[in-house]
Amino acid sequence: MPMTPERWAETGAYAREVFGAEPPHIEANRVAALAAGLPTWAVTGEIGRFLALIAKATKGELALEIGTLGGYSALWLLEGLSDAGRVITIESVDTHADFAEAEFKRHGVAERVDVRRGLGLDVLPEIADDVGPGSVDVVFIDADKESYFEYYEATADLVAPGGFLVVDNIFGTGSSWIDDLSDPGMAAADRMNRRAARDDRFDTAGLFARAGLLVARRR
Repeated sequence: MPMTPERWAETGAYAREVFGAEPPHIEANRVAALAAGLPTWAVTGEIGRFLALIAKATKGELALEIGTLGGYSALWLLEGLSDAGRVITIESVDTHADFAEAEFKRHGVAERVDVRRGLGLDVLPEIADDVGPGSVDVVFIDADKESYFEYYEATADLVAPGGFLVVDNIFGTGSSWIDDLSDPGMAAADRMNRRAARDDRFDTAGLFARAGLLVARRR
């Protein structure tokens, strides 16, 4: 049976209905972000629950996120971390960072989330110095696709043994797909995917969920 655009949309809606139930505060964050006019490229509920599940499979002490947007995925990561677990999240757009920081305060988790402002590749060296190698339980990358390969290389050694590196949109976005490598973002995603698949530091899988997820567990 062919995958039509209609079937794709219906399957996505089904996944969100069955697997994407949101805690009230995370639903409130999503609604507030829509009302504020933030871009709609945050992960969906079923992917958020997957992030929480991944975090629960680790020590749950520290997560690092590249691409805060409105704070939706960071809140999901906190759901899976320990009560003392914290998230460091990087955001290059001040209005998005302002919104996310206000949301973290509104939902009582501001002391557990460190929002670092700036371009990911500029901010990551400072974070690496702060936390040290092998210290991050979950890395989640969902930012500009053109930098995916560099983000992967900059964060791989930060992942603790048994920790996870997860990347969203490894097969496409709303405007491009992996079969068009003339697109700089997709070319970077392809380069990262092939690197990750052969990286002997990790056990790696590429999942056809939403627009694709890279899931790599540090050996």
